[in-house]
Amino acid sequence: MANARREGRVWHGPDSTGMGARRFSWKRILMRLFLPPRDQRVTPSFSGVVLIALALVIGFAAYNTANNILFIALSLLLSCLLLSGALSWLNMAKVSWRLRIEPALRVGVETLVVLEVRNRKRVLPSYGLSFHLQAGEHVPVRKILPLRERLEPRGARSRMEWIWKPEQRGAVRVEITSVVSLFPFGFLRKRFCGGLKRAVIVWPRPAKYRSFPALSRTRSPQGRALSRQGHGSDLYGLRAYVRGDSYRLIHWKASARAGQLLVRQFSAESAEGFSIWVDPSADRWFRPEQFELLMSLAGSLAEDLFREGRLDSVLVADGPSRRVRRLGDVEAFLDELAVLQPVPVRIPDDAGSITPTTAACRGKLLRNLLTFAPDGVSGVAAYLDGQKAAAT
Repeated sequence: MANARREGRVWHGPDSTGMGARRFSWKRILMRLFLPPRDQRVTPSFSGVVLIALALVIGFAAYNTANNILFIALSLLLSCLLLSGALSWLNMAKVSWRLRIEPALRVGVETLVVLEVRNRKRVLPSYGLSFHLQAGEHVPVRKILPLRERLEPRGARSRMEWIWKPEQRGAVRVEITSVVSLFPFGFLRKRFCGGLKRAVIVWPRPAKYRSFPALSRTRSPQGRALSRQGHGSDLYGLRAYVRGDSYRLIHWKASARAGQLLVRQFSAESAEGFSIWVDPSADRWFRPEQFELLMSLAGSLAEDLFREGRLDSVLVADGPSRRVRRLGDVEAFLDELAVLQPVPVRIPDDAGSITPTTAACRGKLLRNLLTFAPDGVSGVAAYLDGQKAAAT
């Protein structure tokens, strides 16, 4: 998340490439007008095509009739095209942009994508810019954000917003494919490569599930702390405030974010905790919709148990068990679920060097181990010691 915030502070565009920091040179300006870079394309719009066709007709008529008025009209049309190209190039000069996407992103949950535009020209403002955004690769979602207001010079900024709802989990790329300028007359379309790509992690969709008695049987009454001391600053988790808790245990920053009082829960406070094991074996999860539901249920259970202070550890496939002590541990688990795919079953060789890990072996090492299995054709259930604990 820290990397995402740092990327959101970086500006992209002509102003960020150092073009505006160079000394003024007519030669460089003329070269950019007649030989623009590859990422800057100029194409005529519909009105521009009509204007070019009209100029050709007037040019043929002026040549055949030798009429000075037609030659004057032709020169006016050609000057409009040249002036439109020059002003569109000046309109894009020293303009930069950046994207702000605040984590965390969830499938099916609306996310605010903020586009900030800055104009560092000294005299000329900028008009008529439109930004073409794209999210995803296989089935991309496209959006055009027009700059509807005048962007004043000397560092003025504008803010545009896009409400985006991710439809797939995993690492999704959000990018500005191009920036288009139709200023001033709309005859020519100046297209500049956006050059901005952001890779974001989209967590699984929140799951609605039913809880069974097996999920709450090991909970300590009212979550009260034990009389013995914990390990000092060894934070186990956070839980809701209960009357009688010490005010010294209140986590004020987390309470302000959550909108309710939350108290610190150290490792010696909770009598029992749960461990979550996600086994992505392809032979068990051969239906894609059930595998996606597995990711949603595992992520939702991890978040809910952590809020209640009852999540002890998490593990995925044959990986090591990871203790969950703070919110960042849960977020790391959700990041792993976001990119997890079904894993083919490994067949042991003749020497028997590969031994598949079973839930029974895991249960001997971890207490209150929650495992998952398909529930019917389309459902997913979580089991604790063979008893159903939760189901979608």
